[in-house]
Amino acid sequence: MPPDPALQRVLQAHFPGVAVPPGIAAGIARRRLADGRSLFVQGQRTTAFYAVAAGEIETRFTGADGTVSVIENVGPPRLFGLAAFAAGQPSEYEAVARGASEVLVFGREAYARLMDEVPGFARALLAEFARRYDGTLRLLQAARHQGAAERFNLALAQLARERGRPAAGGWTAVAATQAEVARLAHVSRQTANALLAEAERDGRVQRGRGRWLWRPGP
Repeated sequence: MPPDPALQRVLQAHFPGVAVPPGIAAGIARRRLADGRSLFVQGQRTTAFYAVAAGEIETRFTGADGTVSVIENVGPPRLFGLAAFAAGQPSEYEAVARGASEVLVFGREAYARLMDEVPGFARALLAEFARRYDGTLRLLQAARHQGAAERFNLALAQLARERGRPAAGGWTAVAATQAEVARLAHVSRQTANALLAEAERDGRVQRGRGRWLWRPGP
């Protein structure tokens, strides 16, 4: 059976250089979700972690007052649900399909075999956790000690690291909305719009609908 292209994209994005034997790859299931269908809910103990193969998954949490806050819109080939699964803790958020979507399901058996039988997988997974932790610390530091422009630039850089794909002319293509940039930078959407416009004038950003091109400034 030929390798699953979606799985190969996920492995290359998050675990470069790690070769997964066909017998283990066959145990990584796929699940289709209709628009608005929940994959798991807030407070649920999950039995897997996931990667988006097609479509988009919205992660969101509901506060004590009932207010729903979107954390992130996750597209291919991003992983999500790692922390709760690895720690055996209830999920802090709900995952909902936005449009018809499909995810890869890394269940307990596949996870155990990847950790125990695939050289380099555990180190690559630890590096993935470290990148996410570092990004969270940077944003926390920015939220407390830096101005809106600095927080905005950090948010752009983090999204580019996590979701970026090489594009022509030295650009990085990033699938993210203005609302996501605003949330990560802890600024209003109006401020994010003004900062994006400034970055566009400076030649660091080219905006599109739900997708933009980014490159670091001089």
